[in-house]
Amino acid sequence: TLFRSVCLPPESAFPILLPTSSSETNSEDAGEGEYVNLYSSSQTNGDLSHPEAEVPLCANTEPAESENAQEVNQDDSETMGGSETGKQDGDDRRAKALESADSGQCEEEVDELSLIEHEEIMSRLTLKQEGEDGPEVRGGSVDILIVHATETDRKDLVLYCEAFLTTYRTFIPPEDIIKKLHYRYETFCNCPDTFKKRVSKNTFFVLVRVVDELCLAELSDEILKVLMELVFRLVCSGELSLARVLRKNILDKAEQKRIVRVLALMKPLAARGVSARPGTLHDFHSHEIAEQLTLLDAELFYKIEIPEVLLWAKEQNEEKSPNLTQFTEHFNNMSYWVRSIIIQQEKAQDRERLLLKFIKIMKHLRKLNNFNSYLAILSALDSAPIRRLEWQKQTSEGLAEYCMLIDSSSSFRAYRAALAEVEPPCIPYLGLILQDLTFVHLGNPDFIDGKINFSKRWQQFNILDSMRRFQQVHYELKRNDEIVSFFNDFGDHLAEEALWELSLKIKPRNIQRRKTEREEKT
Repeated sequence: TLFRSVCLPPESAFPILLPTSSSETNSEDAGEGEYVNLYSSSQTNGDLSHPEAEVPLCANTEPAESENAQEVNQDDSETMGGSETGKQDGDDRRAKALESADSGQCEEEVDELSLIEHEEIMSRLTLKQEGEDGPEVRGGSVDILIVHATETDRKDLVLYCEAFLTTYRTFIPPEDIIKKLHYRYETFCNCPDTFKKRVSKNTFFVLVRVVDELCLAELSDEILKVLMELVFRLVCSGELSLARVLRKNILDKAEQKRIVRVLALMKPLAARGVSARPGTLHDFHSHEIAEQLTLLDAELFYKIEIPEVLLWAKEQNEEKSPNLTQFTEHFNNMSYWVRSIIIQQEKAQDRERLLLKFIKIMKHLRKLNNFNSYLAILSALDSAPIRRLEWQKQTSEGLAEYCMLIDSSSSFRAYRAALAEVEPPCIPYLGLILQDLTFVHLGNPDFIDGKINFSKRWQQFNILDSMRRFQQVHYELKRNDEIVSFFNDFGDHLAEEALWELSLKIKPRNIQRRKTEREEKT
C-alpha cells in the first residue's frame, strides 16, 4: 500500500534535548525576537526543545517575564541594538535591497525565493492604492506571495498568512509549494547570520502548517517522497527537533488516511446488519428527532476539510472533495426521505399530520442552528410533488413563513442575516457557500497583468473563514440509537419519477388545487 513503502526514521532518532554549549545557544538565540505561531493547536503542544526550533509565540501573547528574564532580554537587545556592526549590516542589507529594486533589474533575473528584506519584498507585490478599502496585498508572482507568507515575525501579516494558506491551491499545487518552501528553508538554514536563520525557521513553520492542513486525498506518493527527503536532510544536518515535528506530522496524516480506508471498507458490512426500526415518526418527540438529525449532520460536517470546499467551486471533482460529497449526498438523501414518507401515506389526514410533524422538527432545528437539516426538510416540503397536493389553509400558510428564510429573490438576504447573528455551534447551509465561491471564481480573473490576483483569494478566504469558525465549536448531544436506526441512513426513499407518479395518482393534473390566501393576493 501507499504507506507501507514509506520508511520513516525511528522515534529514537529524535532525542528531546540536544547537547549544545552555552556559547552556541546564546549566539543563536540572541536578538531573534518573537514569532507568530502558525501551528495548529495540535502542533503547538509539540516538543521543540532544540534552540533553533523554539515554539513561536502567538501574535497576541505577551508572556510574563521574571526580572532575570527581563535582564537577559535587555542584555540581548543591547547586544543587537548596541552593536554598531550589527546595525550597520542591517542598514547595508536594506540599502542593497532598495538599490536592487531601483536599478531596473528584470524580475526574472532575481531569485525571489531567496529575498529576505521586507522593503524589497513589498516592492514586488501589487498593493492597494491610496484611499482604497480592504486588504493591502492585491497581487504578485507565486514566489513573492510565498515569501511574503513566510514573514511570520511580522504581526501585521497574520491575516495575510491565513488567507494565503487557505487559498494557495487555486494557483499552485501542494507538492509544488512544499518544494519551494523546502528550497527557501535550505537556502538559509546553514547561514551563520542570525537574521537568515530566523528566515529559515519562519519558512519551516509555514511548511509545517502546509503539511498539517493537507487533505487526505492530497497525500500522494510524490508529496510523501518530498517530505521524507526533507526529514532525512534535517536529520543529517542535526536539526533533529525540526525533523521530529515534521515526521510526526507525516505519520499522523498517514494514520488518518489508513483509518478512513478501514472505515470505508467496514461501512457496507455494518449497513447490512441495520434495518429500519418498525414504527412511525410520531413515536418520537420532535426535539429528539431534531437533535439526532443535528448529531448526524455534525459528524459529517466536522470531517469536511476547507480545501475540499474551495476546490469544489473550481473543479467539482468528487475524488478531491470526498467528505463534501458525502455531506451533500446526506442532504439529498434526507430531503428525498422526507418527501417519500409523506407521499406514501394513502390518507390525506396522515399526509397532513406528517407535514405538520416536520414543521415542528424544523422549528427545533432552527433553535439548534442546524440550517442544513432545516433546509433539507424545507426543500422537501416545498418540492413540486408535495406542494401541488391539497393541504389545509393553515398548514400552507405556516409553511410559507418558513420558506421566507430561503427566499432567493434577494440573494438569500434573510438567511444571511440569520446566519450573521448566530453563535456557534452551527451547521450552515453549504449550498450557499458553494454558490458564493463559484460566483467569485467565475466573476474574477485568476491573473491581473501577469500576476496572481490575490484580491480574488481574499474574497474566497472571507467566505470560507465563517465555515471554519463553525467547525471549531462542536455540539454536545447524546446519540439515540433507536431514532438513528429508524432513519436507516435515509436510504429508503423514492426516486423523483416515483414521487411524481404517486403525486399524480393522489391528485391528477386536471384537478385544480385550492389556492391559498397568499396566492390569491398575488
